[in-house]
Amino acid sequence: MYSLLVADDHPLFRDALQAVISSGLADSQLLEADSLGEAIKLIEQHEGLDLLLLDLSLPDAEGLEGLTTLRETFPWLPVAIVSANQERQLVLDAITLGAVGYIPKSTPRETLIAALTQMLEGQLYLPPDVMRRPAPRTASAPPATTSTSERLARLTDKQLMVLGCMAKGMSNKHIARELLIAETTVKTHVSAILRKLNATSRVHAIVIAGEEDLSFHRANRAR
Repeated sequence: MYSLLVADDHPLFRDALQAVISSGLADSQLLEADSLGEAIKLIEQHEGLDLLLLDLSLPDAEGLEGLTTLRETFPWLPVAIVSANQERQLVLDAITLGAVGYIPKSTPRETLIAALTQMLEGQLYLPPDVMRRPAPRTASAPPATTSTSERLARLTDKQLMVLGCMAKGMSNKHIARELLIAETTVKTHVSAILRKLNATSRVHAIVIAGEEDLSFHRANRAR
């Protein structure tokens, strides 16, 4: 049985989420708060919480301020963002600050259940449609010297498989289990992937992977 908490000041969204969890996550319970302050009180009363779903437009915490506060106060509690805002940079900023996932409020019911299940199992969830969008270009951004396809071509077959698992939000332990290799080997592959893709972080590598069809690259290798 899972115990979740949603912090959102829109009663209709809380009701909808309650209906989804009741039908899709058997024996799970959903606590509700309409502000960050109320959420903090409930967290202190329920130390067995498995996941907190945080809206970015609470009356007492605007933007990622609430996420920062929760990560500092309750580092043991996984926090996922639920928001109508689907800007990719905001998604990346949330993950960088420690969120375990980002769920657009327009997410269909089945996808929402799958996302919640994935995060409750300890994996990262990123909205595929948002992550596949090209990053906005700015005047100050230096031109790319190597295309994404060219960088992905540098990866070995095994590294492409590891990157595919990373893009699904799998941890190193899950990847090792999925590919039947040692966790230390996964770490070596991840380091090589970051270096070959010129990625500054694991999330950056996932973004790069989201811009390309990894299965297409793997299929070409098999020819």
